[in-house]
Amino acid sequence: MGRWCFAMMVVAVLLCSVPQALGAEPELPPPGPKDRCPVCGMFVAPYPDWTAAARFPDGTLAYFDGPKDMFRYAFAVGKFDPARRDQKVESLWVTEYYTATRMPAAELFFVAGSDVLGPMGHELVPIRGEEGARTFQVDHHGKQVLPFAEITPAVVSALP
Repeated sequence: MGRWCFAMMVVAVLLCSVPQALGAEPELPPPGPKDRCPVCGMFVAPYPDWTAAARFPDGTLAYFDGPKDMFRYAFAVGKFDPARRDQKVESLWVTEYYTATRMPAAELFFVAGSDVLGPMGHELVPIRGEEGARTFQVDHHGKQVLPFAEITPAVVSALP
């Protein structure tokens, strides 16, 4: 029986390491009750449907109450967090609107100018797939559908 238990532990460890071996991003822990958005100062945990995060190469995270503030931070880390002014953000994560799951922001489209408001008002609403984003745009009177690569400081500053 001891060998069987050992074999099962080995299998479990191997299965747990498969996503990282395949290059998958490790899952992000949720923000804690004391985590505040470094841009606006709001507590982040009360807004799980909007939570966003920036991951740094050392594995530390900065949490945000929405994608808008996450992008503001990413475009000017030193302004909002002087201690990190020389650090680059490794990856950005947002909560996808329809599934409410955290996903890499680079994999999503963002709808600007819709009637769906986040904790800080107008938001860049993250949607998986261009077709889904276009449907959301029509359903919620969005002004623009943008892939991640087209989110610029000008796009973010144009949000009310």
